[in-house]
Amino acid sequence: MKYITLLIIVLTLSSCKTPEARQPESVQSGSFFKESAERNKKLNARERTKIEAIMAQNPEYDYVTSNSGFWYRYHTKVEIDTITAGFGHIINFNYDVKDLDGNTIYSEKELGDQTYAMDQQEIFTGLREGLKLMKPTETVTFLFPSQKAYGYYGDKNRIGTNTPLIVKVTVNSITQKTKN
Repeated sequence: MKYITLLIIVLTLSSCKTPEARQPESVQSGSFFKESAERNKKLNARERTKIEAIMAQNPEYDYVTSNSGFWYRYHTKVEIDTITAGFGHIINFNYDVKDLDGNTIYSEKELGDQTYAMDQQEIFTGLREGLKLMKPTETVTFLFPSQKAYGYYGDKNRIGTNTPLIVKVTVNSITQKTKN
């Protein structure tokens, strides 16, 4: 009996070893990322082709290529040296939004006057970068590829996934943020 008790104690103690943590398995193929990158390259190429076609159909306009990956043209350009928007500046502006076929998504009348504190409020990337280029009283039409607009998610309202946009903006004023 003594030996059986000793055997049970030894077996019990040897079975109480805590299990070692399993190492996570990781797949290093990168195929998902490669496929995603390829899809994005094709999407960008299609959008760029459409935007270039719009510019080619309107040779009377002088389109400028931004450093940020969108195109724009002036309706009204201010030549004198004046303020452009920087961090915290308050911009009052109007705009409308169309798809690349010229169909209105949001009208200027519907959107009304907008007030935006530069880099302190949410606004889609292309519009934020475009507003930084503008001076008070200027009107500019921007051609934004989808990644500079609302990207994959759209605006969860009228702008769908991966939708490039034509946005006409008029900056009414740019002022320093007032201190409380």
